[in-house]
Amino acid sequence: MQNKAIFSKDFLLVAIGQIISLFGNQILRYALPLYLLNQTGSSVLFGTILACSFIPMILLFPIGGIIADRVNKRNIMVILDFGTAILIFLFCLLVGKIDVVPLMTITMIILYGIQGAYQPAVKASVPVLVDTENIMQANSVVDLISSLAGMVGPVVGGILFSIVGLAPILYVSIGCFFVSAVMEMFIHIPFEKRQVKGNMFITACNDLKVSFSFMFKEQPVLWKLSLIFASINLFLTSLVLIGVPVLITQHLGFAANTANRLYGFAQGIIAAGCILGGLLAGLLSKKVKSKSGPFLLMGCALSILLAGGALQFLRGPMEIYIVMLMGCALMLTLSTLFQIQIMTYLQILTPIELTGKVISCVMCVCICTNPFGQFIYGIVFEKIGSSTYLPFYMAALIMMGISVFTRRIFYRMDHLLLS
Repeated sequence: MQNKAIFSKDFLLVAIGQIISLFGNQILRYALPLYLLNQTGSSVLFGTILACSFIPMILLFPIGGIIADRVNKRNIMVILDFGTAILIFLFCLLVGKIDVVPLMTITMIILYGIQGAYQPAVKASVPVLVDTENIMQANSVVDLISSLAGMVGPVVGGILFSIVGLAPILYVSIGCFFVSAVMEMFIHIPFEKRQVKGNMFITACNDLKVSFSFMFKEQPVLWKLSLIFASINLFLTSLVLIGVPVLITQHLGFAANTANRLYGFAQGIIAAGCILGGLLAGLLSKKVKSKSGPFLLMGCALSILLAGGALQFLRGPMEIYIVMLMGCALMLTLSTLFQIQIMTYLQILTPIELTGKVISCVMCVCICTNPFGQFIYGIVFEKIGSSTYLPFYMAALIMMGISVFTRRIFYRMDHLLLS
């Protein structure tokens, strides 16, 4: 029998490949939008391009899930990492030679689209590589790696960006994707080729039909949970993604180089919150129950309320910076724990042959709110003037309402897991 322990060679190679690839991805996702914000000074353009970047990711999540169930997941990871390295190499050749706005838009759209096809393969490989009782711990490792890359990448990117500019970040990221792709070539992920009936378009449509039928008819609790997590992305995560860089670089009064460096540190601190959430998910995997969901949502609301209070009542820029980041980091700690819970329950309740497709559908529902939220918050922070605390208060109030009115869904999940 194949070894499916959490620290098997193949799972470790997936994890190490993720560390390298996600580090390269995170420094890019930090540096490219910040470069655009510095060049244009427009929060509307900043939010709009980030929003547009998420659209191909949303569209490619279902396609990525279908491919992950029908193609060797290792090959998907290898091809997409090599493809990302080529993409950034082409960006290096063109930056400074053509208008930055269309170049940045196209690059960000392709970069996020690749991630949309990449992540379902990674998520779908977890239940294949580890035993059922280790799935939540394995998910916590995967999310921990993502959060660690999100912490280290922006800090390193912030230092490099403020000292030597964009070019070194591009070169480092190319190296990361290339090394990750080579390493992933040595991973063995069990794969059984499935016969394709008819053309690929009909097959894809049938696969999606089966996935949505499973979510809406056989396990309707899954789409309800995905909508709850989507609300976190819409009201809270989008607020942090747009609000934090705009506030630090344009509203708190820091000098340009200091603001860029502080934004890099902010990304690291916020990602540290995600790391803590991943660690807690691993440590408490046997203790955290689905009934804790409403309390995690309420904690997210109170955390973002803390950030809003800092903006309204504190006066010193550094004081506001520190307390605001504490609130945002705590919110992401709790939301990460909540996300890992949802992903674990989904993997437990979904048959192996549907895992990639169902995961991609759930992730698509969760992420599709990001572009809308980022676009709206970009406009809000452009027009709101000095009342920057109001979006934080409104988001906290809405999330408190969601936590109260969704308690029955979590009790239903608890019943399903016990049956």
